[in-house]
Amino acid sequence: MAEQLDGDPLALEQQVCFALSVAARGVVAVYRPLLEPMGLTHPQYLVMLALWQHAPLSVRELSRLLQLDPGTLSPLLKRLEAAGHLRRERDVADERSLAVTLTASGKALRAEAERIPPAIVSRLGLPLDDLRQLHAALTDVIAAANRAGTDAANRAGADAAG
Repeated sequence: MAEQLDGDPLALEQQVCFALSVAARGVVAVYRPLLEPMGLTHPQYLVMLALWQHAPLSVRELSRLLQLDPGTLSPLLKRLEAAGHLRRERDVADERSLAVTLTASGKALRAEAERIPPAIVSRLGLPLDDLRQLHAALTDVIAAANRAGTDAANRAGADAAG
């Protein structure tokens, strides 16, 4: 049996989705003044983080890593390519696949980005251990939401077939 919430189950302040939404907007706002001088938006920064760690990547691999659908990812890649930070080219091993590689400019931007994580920790003013615990808890929430989404899709498929 599911655990019951205290009081009104529809109270705004009790909604996990509300807390996550407000927290996400707030944290992204803390990143904004650090990213703007680099010419990056937060979603573009996430793309660059993935590429700095794993490049070269196919668009499909990048989409999976960032948990973004290709339709959302494509405009981000186009803007980063126009800024000169990456190249998208047909993969020589698989012409159907687009390979994303960093340019010299994109690689050089990493040195500037290395100052961002400590600046974020400082600006949030929370103990590093608390941030690590929060990261672990959010990773658990992401996994649970992915499982719930997969379970719901499987149930819908079973209902449609049955």
